[in-house]
Amino acid sequence: MSRREQILATAAELFAKRGFHGVSVADLGAACGVSGPALYKHFASKDAVLAAMLVSISEQLLEVGRERAAAAPDARAAVVALVDWHVDFALRHRPLIVVQDRDWESLPEQAREQVRALQREYVDVWATQLRSVHPGLGLEQARATAHATFGLINSTPHSALLPDPAMGELLHRMALGALGLEPVDAQVPQNVT
Repeated sequence: MSRREQILATAAELFAKRGFHGVSVADLGAACGVSGPALYKHFASKDAVLAAMLVSISEQLLEVGRERAAAAPDARAAVVALVDWHVDFALRHRPLIVVQDRDWESLPEQAREQVRALQREYVDVWATQLRSVHPGLGLEQARATAHATFGLINSTPHSALLPDPAMGELLHRMALGALGLEPVDAQVPQNVT
């Protein structure tokens, strides 16, 4: 893991625990084992840390979502792959979900617009596949369905009362049910640790 990635991971943990405004540059530096000013070698400001964190996760969600959908043999398999990916992401990145939800307003406007654009594209990856699985589903309804499914999966930081493999299976089954698909046992996420 690079120093930059370490800073982002540490910042996500701290921001999730104490909120963006509850963490100083000195706190972040201390948690990373460097002085606060040394962080400026990697990021121009604490705002830049938050922006890099939320833009990068949005880029990752979109990139992997597109890859998984494209690799699937059909639309149903693509939806299952998207659910698997989002469940895996939510279980591995709980702090990022908390930060995105709670500290959104602290995100600089330019980064906020970039995150919104990336998220719209990610929603549309889901909506495209959902409309193929459910002919007659309108675009706005497909987008709303994707958003509702994200809400279910992204509740993980607050609702994950089971060990990750069991929570992953529960989220997988619930998400597929919410999407109008019957879960298939062989398609339970295999990469949740």
